[in-house]
Amino acid sequence: MISVVDGGFGNVGSIINMMRHLGIEAQPISDPNAIRDADRLILPGVGAFDAGMTRLVERGFIPSLNYAVLERKRPILGICLGMQLLLEGSEEGSLPGLGWVRGRCIRFKSDGEHERLRIPNMGWNEVTVAKKGKLFDADHETARYYFVHSYYAQCADDQDVAATATYGSLFTAASEHDNIYGVQFHPEKSHRFGMNIFKSFAKVNGA
Repeated sequence: MISVVDGGFGNVGSIINMMRHLGIEAQPISDPNAIRDADRLILPGVGAFDAGMTRLVERGFIPSLNYAVLERKRPILGICLGMQLLLEGSEEGSLPGLGWVRGRCIRFKSDGEHERLRIPNMGWNEVTVAKKGKLFDADHETARYYFVHSYYAQCADDQDVAATATYGSLFTAASEHDNIYGVQFHPEKSHRFGMNIFKSFAKVNGA
């Protein structure tokens, strides 16, 4: 069973619908006790970094998330803002992140290497696997996913970078650190490529 954390700032319904379409058992959860007992977790998110962290604090989710992910070693997948919250912080705000993955989020520079960039980065983009992990296999060498974001993860350890994409310059499109996974794109909006991500995550075991 995959439990989708409903913090009030993510597209939970679309993720649940795609899971059910794939025949994967999934449920939304908003009870901290349910988070502690979850087998696998997805942390979706859209919006600003500080607003997302504030919601997690206000709903009492952080101790339960730390217990599930750090102590029980349950797999978690952060999506979009959810991926960014896995890090130590962001240029977008002043609050600390969950700090499970070393690094920070930084904002795209509007003056890219070859052209002036529109921010946010919105639309389909090609993703290249940086290392073989559990989310990406041989069939994922090059795929297209749907992005909507102005900030992106800058991992302190290159070994945590699972996949990259280019928007003006190279950026981290997915991360993998032990049982902690993140994707900057929206797999629930990425058709068959996104389905493959969810199917891979459904097979992941704890670290």
